[in-house]
Amino acid sequence: MHIKSAEFVMSNSDVTKCPKGLLPEYAFIGRSNVGKSSLINMLTSRKSLAKTSGRPGKTQLINHFLINKNWHLVDLPGYGYARVSKNAKKTFQKFITQYFGLREQLVTAFVLVDIRHDPQPIDLEFMQWLGENGIPFSIIFTKADKLKPNAILRDVEAYKNVLLETWETMPNYFITSSSNETGKDEVLNYIDELNDNMQLDSI
Repeated sequence: MHIKSAEFVMSNSDVTKCPKGLLPEYAFIGRSNVGKSSLINMLTSRKSLAKTSGRPGKTQLINHFLINKNWHLVDLPGYGYARVSKNAKKTFQKFITQYFGLREQLVTAFVLVDIRHDPQPIDLEFMQWLGENGIPFSIIFTKADKLKPNAILRDVEAYKNVLLETWETMPNYFITSSSNETGKDEVLNYIDELNDNMQLDSI
């Protein structure tokens, strides 16, 4: 897939005010400071589409971007370690839960994980919640440029071993780097394939 256009549509904390219509959407979510904004900018070839910050927890709203006039990329608030109040965190979690429960346009979620870190309980618990609620998702391992190839393979295998303790099969996954665009084509082609399948299903 070639990204010809990427436009900011809206930010809000009320799921009922998200864009109407039937355009498919793909939600990106992960722990704070996992590199989500950088990944979105890399995928769309836009340097500042999503706002990046050195301060974890910068994204605090549901952000919709219209891609190629035919699908929405959704930037969701990060979970964990955001420097916000407990009440604010509860608010984030509430509308994240509502988003996944109410958005019929959602095709799949992408859960971002820093490949350099051991599996974190907060990530595993969130994936478990997605699975229990029948929400399809893929894992995106970020910051692969920080490791050597052998270390990448080792860490992904270790992650697989942990997940397979509770999952029958390993969820779909991608290895990415925003710095050198590793995984860009794979993620975008996957979205393109899902969009094509949806069109075929509607015929």
